[in-house]
Amino acid sequence: MKATLKNLRSIKADPAVSIFVKTHREHPANEQDPIALKNQLKEAENRLKSEYDNHTATEVLGRIHATGAGRAHKCTLDAVAIFAHKDDAEVIRMPLDTEERVVIADHFATRDLVRDMASAVHFYAVVITREHARLIEAANDRVVVEFDKNDTEQHHMEHIPFPIENTTLHTTSGADRSAASNEDNYLKEFLNRVDKSVQELWGEHKMPLIIVGDARNISFYKEVCDRPDNIIATVDNVTDLEDGSAQHIIDGVQEAIEGYRKSLHEQAIGRIEEARGGDLVRTDLQDIYQSAFQGAGETLYVQTGYIQSAKIDEKAQTLIPTDDATGEGVTDDAVGEIIELVMHNGGEVVFLPKDVMGDDQPIALITRY
Repeated sequence: MKATLKNLRSIKADPAVSIFVKTHREHPANEQDPIALKNQLKEAENRLKSEYDNHTATEVLGRIHATGAGRAHKCTLDAVAIFAHKDDAEVIRMPLDTEERVVIADHFATRDLVRDMASAVHFYAVVITREHARLIEAANDRVVVEFDKNDTEQHHMEHIPFPIENTTLHTTSGADRSAASNEDNYLKEFLNRVDKSVQELWGEHKMPLIIVGDARNISFYKEVCDRPDNIIATVDNVTDLEDGSAQHIIDGVQEAIEGYRKSLHEQAIGRIEEARGGDLVRTDLQDIYQSAFQGAGETLYVQTGYIQSAKIDEKAQTLIPTDDATGEGVTDDAVGEIIELVMHNGGEVVFLPKDVMGDDQPIALITRY
């Protein structure tokens, strides 16, 4: 998603069409999704035909329909976004809520997605038992996907694709185990193989890990894993590890997610104070914007929900805050512009709650130099 949004943000086109549709994962709520999608596609068509010449409108609409956008509600998460211009179109399914709308401008409307992505804890849940291992990707409290052997991402893996069955590394017979070798060593070998698969997939996305299992299996996994520093939490009280739904597993790790989020908040305050001592902190919006524009932003800290309208001049690299969000030449969410600049230039964005980052300092940027 981060790479996709970076690419979308770099595109300047007229028209650049952004379509957002709220969707549902389960029946019967998802019965309304085809109608909602059809309505937004029709809205986009009507606007293109009324605001642009017939040739341009036909080109863009052709790109949209070539993606199969009319069927985008199938196999979906919580929202569908369609981005199109005359040369290309892309459909993205997202595990987040969205306001249904059609936006036609000279750039894509990615700002809300960037905010949601930056504020989410995106992680892998590695679910382990003695006989079985599952891998679930999630964002906050929502399942993105549970890995399956049919997934394209796992088709050319060097190691074993998920889910992984422990069919060769030990026998369930106590007598046979005793005769063959120590049961703990068999289990550790199985978990080591599981970790090899985790690390192969981790290498593509670098997401933190939560290990879910009983205390014994978790202890063994931590002992044999290649990158223990990637583990942000372990959870040993979730039931139905083999047969429970992916959402059941993710529901069971939410206390650990909140603990991790709290630790991130504490680390953030410490980093800001440390950087302040080295004169690497910017808190004035103009200074922050200029540093972000020039690619000097390393980590941007933003109070959750903080929005500020401003007049922005990219050529002069100036940002002047204003209380009139509807004024001529005013960007209604200048903070969103800064967030996109920081992420586009390889920086990190961290959202902090109001009780951590007060109204007197709702935004701060740590610079690289």
